[in-house]
Amino acid sequence: MQTPTIQSFFDPATFTVTHVVSDPSTRRAVIIDSVLDFDAKSGRTSHISADQLIAYVRKAELTVDWILETHAHADHLSAAIYLKEELGGRIAIGREICSVQTTFKKVFNATDMDTSGADFDRLLDDGEVLRFGHLELTAMHTPGHTPACMTFVCGSDAFVGDTLFMPDYGSARCDFPGGDAATLFQSIRKILALDPSTRLHMCHDYPPAGREPMWTSSVAAQRKSNIHVHDGITQSDFVSMRKARDKTLDMPVLILPSVQVNVRAGKLPPAEDNGVSYLKVPLNLL
Repeated sequence: MQTPTIQSFFDPATFTVTHVVSDPSTRRAVIIDSVLDFDAKSGRTSHISADQLIAYVRKAELTVDWILETHAHADHLSAAIYLKEELGGRIAIGREICSVQTTFKKVFNATDMDTSGADFDRLLDDGEVLRFGHLELTAMHTPGHTPACMTFVCGSDAFVGDTLFMPDYGSARCDFPGGDAATLFQSIRKILALDPSTRLHMCHDYPPAGREPMWTSSVAAQRKSNIHVHDGITQSDFVSMRKARDKTLDMPVLILPSVQVNVRAGKLPPAEDNGVSYLKVPLNLL
């Protein structure tokens, strides 16, 4: 298989990495895990991050076939709808998004929310293959952080979402609705069963003091030195660590606006009779 061209964009406000993956011979492309800028203090959205992607895509003369989400993120809003309007392409996510929608429809009492996944153009099953140009991308179901998490594998590259971080930061939390530490461990071992030379591309990096942001590792590096799941760590060890650690973590700053938007494929909630969209804050619930 031809080697893809990968251009990654780091958003320092949310520590998120968006990847544009393209076939150099046909210039067909996919975008993975985009960011819609959101100022929580004012309630305003903007497109600074997304416009950087758009400028790159247009300068490189790429045609976007797919706009992919590894899962419904809880720490940033998705720009999928805006990118689709500007660049075309189809929005896809794992099929288990339906269970995530069902959960959060209740949390937000969102009577308008469609829990069939119809806001997305395509729901992906484990092992499903998407094609762009001469390249193929395989959806690997890797739940645990959320029920809908997918890792996207393209030849010797895999885009792991939040399932794994750089080796010095470890693994995803599992205390959101539908999360499960034992399931996450099994998903991680599934990723780490890929060829040791496979490059792993993260969706986030939270660098410790003195290190610049990084978002590319390898199966071999993770198996050797990931602080949570290196070789030799048992599932029992991992589950105990993960449950204890998760109890100490604050909720992400943008979890409430993010989830309401992202389970709708990046769409804002429907405008009310005054023409304004509103996000809800459930009190004393989460």
